[in-house]
Amino acid sequence: MRVIAGSARGRRLKARKGKITRPTADRVKESVFNILSPRLGGCSFLDIFAGNGGVGIEALSRGAGRCVFIEKNSHCAAIIKENLAMTGLSGKARVMQRDFGPALSELAGEKEIFDIIFMDPPYHSEELPEAVRQVALLSLLAPGGLLAVEHHLRHNDWVCSDWRVVREKEYGDTAVTFLTLSGNSV
Repeated sequence: MRVIAGSARGRRLKARKGKITRPTADRVKESVFNILSPRLGGCSFLDIFAGNGGVGIEALSRGAGRCVFIEKNSHCAAIIKENLAMTGLSGKARVMQRDFGPALSELAGEKEIFDIIFMDPPYHSEELPEAVRQVALLSLLAPGGLLAVEHHLRHNDWVCSDWRVVREKEYGDTAVTFLTLSGNSV
């Protein structure tokens, strides 16, 4: 795991050992950021199910104005903080160590909105449909904003009527689906 481009390019990121997390592969991350790059400059980025923080850190390194990381595992949240310190990006970040539901509610209560939201839950997670629904229900995505969801290629029954798929990329058994709220233009 490394930062691919930007101010922290080449920095190796710490990750939790074992199978608790599944960091986004560098080739997937590079492809995703090639798609997101026109939107990154100064944007507000939300990384849900953040793991070691690799995706949000990549966004910050490439010019995102700020990033909120949501990760319920305390060990992973500590690793995110270490990775942010090591890359010099802590000043643009907030790490919320809690489950996604209460964290999203707190952000909504603070009137936060995000230009780009990325989520990478464990594959086949029953939490994915609820997380996607909550993002729409709580109005966390800015008008014209983009939700990017990394998921197993065969797990695609989580898209609800609030969302419109604008693009999907496949990488082996991994897929990343890009969505916007129904009625929004991209």
